[in-house]
Amino acid sequence: MTDWPPGLLISAPASGTGKTTVMLGLLRALAEDGLEVQPFKSGPDYIDPAFHRAASGRASFNLDTWAMDGALLDAVAARADGADLCIGEGSMGLYDGVATEGLSGFGSSAETAARMGWPVVLVLDVGGQAQSAAATALGFASYRPDLPFAGVILNRVASPRHERLTRLGMERAGLPVLGVLPRRGDLTLPERHLGLIQAVEHPDLETAIAGYASFLRAHVDLGAIRDAAGGGAAHGARDLPPPPARRIALAQDAAFSFTYPHILDAWRAAGAEILPFSPLADEAPAPDADLVWLPGGYPELHAGTIAAAQRFLIGLRRHAETRPVHGECGGYMALGEALIDKEGTRHAMAGLLGLVTSYEKRKFHLGYRRAVLEVPMPGLGAGAALRGHEFHYSTILEQPDAPLARVANADGEPVPETGSRRGTVTGTFFHLISTEGAWRAS
Repeated sequence: MTDWPPGLLISAPASGTGKTTVMLGLLRALAEDGLEVQPFKSGPDYIDPAFHRAASGRASFNLDTWAMDGALLDAVAARADGADLCIGEGSMGLYDGVATEGLSGFGSSAETAARMGWPVVLVLDVGGQAQSAAATALGFASYRPDLPFAGVILNRVASPRHERLTRLGMERAGLPVLGVLPRRGDLTLPERHLGLIQAVEHPDLETAIAGYASFLRAHVDLGAIRDAAGGGAAHGARDLPPPPARRIALAQDAAFSFTYPHILDAWRAAGAEILPFSPLADEAPAPDADLVWLPGGYPELHAGTIAAAQRFLIGLRRHAETRPVHGECGGYMALGEALIDKEGTRHAMAGLLGLVTSYEKRKFHLGYRRAVLEVPMPGLGAGAALRGHEFHYSTILEQPDAPLARVANADGEPVPETGSRRGTVTGTFFHLISTEGAWRAS
């Protein structure tokens, strides 16, 4: 049995209210105060955890009630071992989820908070309103009576008078005000079409996070935040999923940067050796690796460099002659025949699959995916049902290879992004989060 540390969930009525900057500032400020703070991200977002790690010094993990069953949620939550406090960041609005229930729920941040016993801190953008903000907060606090509610942080407050009037509304509603953040235009993180830029691309991330921490320290009651934490019940130990191979060559650079953190943690915990290499630096995968894994990322921003990386491409093709290669999203695109960038330039990729994708003709793909494998892929047998998430703007021009899986969205509707297989090579547009039931070996 393991005692989880108490925690809080930082959420909001909607996206774009400032919860990520609040989250990063809190993580750093509490760490500066000597606390071991374990960050989590509710939902499938794959960019925020790297920012969390930079702010807290601890790896951040996703908790997802649509894609994870109770056993896996417990296993991921156990990554907080040794921490003093957990802080989770919500996604979208507090109660936003998908239409169809998944393994443990609909994927909402409220479900994550309820399961973990974490009181909710609601970051409320009060621009353009005063006492009326309390009605919004009260609605969120009372919408689900079983959900613990810690209080609110008022964001983008225009003046002392604005603060006084907004506080009056909160007092009338009986809602604690844990902080008041004055309006500032420089408290935003750089973005691109998939949301925030990657943490590794931020021009001065450390300075930005230190600034958020100073701002939060000046305007938020950190003692009240700590005191509001809850949960921390004892739960049985759980196992994370096994690795798909013993020696895994993992592409890691600005073009190939994302695999869900609990997946990599599981591989390492089970004794797998992760052998990082950089395609952008024209590094070949380790010649003695059992498996090459190309994660998602932004290959479309580096397509010319990838096409010219002959040591990487030759090494990858040589590996694929006898041993498995798998790509997710951006990694899948790089395994294909070609990638067309937003200017319309065609770049030759590895050619291990026939996939041709284009960013000149953008098409938005977003959502959970359930896939039933037609054939084995590394670490998983035919017939295994997988849960994952897809988020990209590429358009498929050609997908000639045999499908890897039957893939559907969260409502069970088939999608054309079935993934591909050719010989030892497989690829998917979705990022793997979990399997249904026990992980089945191939």
